[in-house]
Amino acid sequence: MYESLFRATTLPMLQQVVSFTQARHQVLASNIANLDVPGYRAKDLPVGEFQRQLAEAIRQRHEPTPFRSPGEPDSVSLTGRLEPVELQDLPEMILYHDDSTKGLEYQVSEMLKNQMQHNLAISLMTHQFNLLRAAINERT
Repeated sequence: MYESLFRATTLPMLQQVVSFTQARHQVLASNIANLDVPGYRAKDLPVGEFQRQLAEAIRQRHEPTPFRSPGEPDSVSLTGRLEPVELQDLPEMILYHDDSTKGLEYQVSEMLKNQMQHNLAISLMTHQFNLLRAAINERT
């Protein structure tokens, strides 16, 4: 009963965003932690690919679907785990003599943007849960 209630909300999409931002935060923190390592090449998760997969999942969610049996999952699943890739050809990145890409300012700004996306998704999830709680308790 509650499963169909959750599927009717944006919670499955928001859960994917929270998972992605958590994983990306670890990658960005690793870049900052390795700032002084000679030859270290900064990495990041492919944000554009995640956004494309999420948009596709949202589009599929709004399309009419054939009848599903009660036990069959109807949740949002992205097409595979996104792996960190090496950052290349970014104007904010400077290639140093030791062949590393340091870019502290870039890394910190990306980490802040990522944190803001994470906080927004958590706030929206909290709001969704509050609405569901009110609906379950038959209050407005």
